[in-house]
Amino acid sequence: MSEQAPSSPARPTGRRKVELDPRLAAYKGVWVFIEHERGAAHQVSFELLGEGRKLADALGVELAGVVLGAPGEATRRFCAEAFHYGADLCYLVEDPILADYRNEPYTRGLTDLVNTFQPEILLLGATTLGRDLAGSVATTLQTGLTADCTELNIDPENRSLAATRPTFGGSLLCTIQTLNYRPQMATVRPRVMSLPEPDTSRSGRIVEHPLGLLETDIITKVLEFIPDQNRDQAQLAYADIIVSGGRGLKRPENFQLIWDLAKVLGAEVGASRPVTQAGWVSADRQVGQTGKTVRPKLYIAAGISGAIQHRVGMEASDVIIAINEDPAAPIFDFATYGIVGNAMQILPALTEAFRQHLATARKAG
Repeated sequence: MSEQAPSSPARPTGRRKVELDPRLAAYKGVWVFIEHERGAAHQVSFELLGEGRKLADALGVELAGVVLGAPGEATRRFCAEAFHYGADLCYLVEDPILADYRNEPYTRGLTDLVNTFQPEILLLGATTLGRDLAGSVATTLQTGLTADCTELNIDPENRSLAATRPTFGGSLLCTIQTLNYRPQMATVRPRVMSLPEPDTSRSGRIVEHPLGLLETDIITKVLEFIPDQNRDQAQLAYADIIVSGGRGLKRPENFQLIWDLAKVLGAEVGASRPVTQAGWVSADRQVGQTGKTVRPKLYIAAGISGAIQHRVGMEASDVIIAINEDPAAPIFDFATYGIVGNAMQILPALTEAFRQHLATARKAG
């Protein structure tokens, strides 16, 4: 008599369902921290308001801006700007202690706001200031934080934030969800999200909240503000035209072809990670996940394969022109126009063609 082998246990199918703690179900609303320094709000805050508006609409909740600063008209102006870019209301903490950014009072102020008004999503810019503040606030609140996101969505199954970011050195994209903690926090780098058109007719309500902190309670002090000198550094994040080169240019001396074309076009010069790591150009010109995120009107990529690490930093460009010898290079999958050929031959031809065209246009004008 033969024995029947025991059946294997059935493997679970689908994702593990996580029930939200009932205590967290009261957390509602999408918040965007409005970053500002020296009387000017950072553009990334308005980009995040545009994205936050989509998330809030998908959830059927309100979108709020969060402003911390010294008492005065300038601080309240940031609330008005938040309304123009989509916010329904603005949480405002005014105190002389908040005149300059310091981690301790800003962490205290933002943490108290979250604990009092309980938002389900909190977004900050992945700037130097935003990264410093986001990490300490998430730690204080004991919640999750997804950094340097390239895409934000709402999971229709559980209404949670699905935050996508590159991982494994930029070779893969992963989507992270903070299923049973609130608020769900994420940072996004400048120029990753599009800037919405402001509507100056919009207004909203302001909810004021005290800081409850004394200057004597704070260890750090601001002794002096020393502005950066006007150094000749790359301004890739705000350039309308960028010409970038990669290791397909073969030798460092060939990178001069990138500079030549950029000079004719009045463009900024960018580069891929292998090029900056090899020392062909300075690190502040690197475009990609570990470099700058850009959104120019025109992006010319010469000798760049288009790996995900580079792609996430420039794929939002209005027009992308790719030059590569390999017809199967990944960059051709998302480029607007592709030129298959030797970049060392094509770049000088493009430079001369643009030079002649611009000279003719100037004469005609």
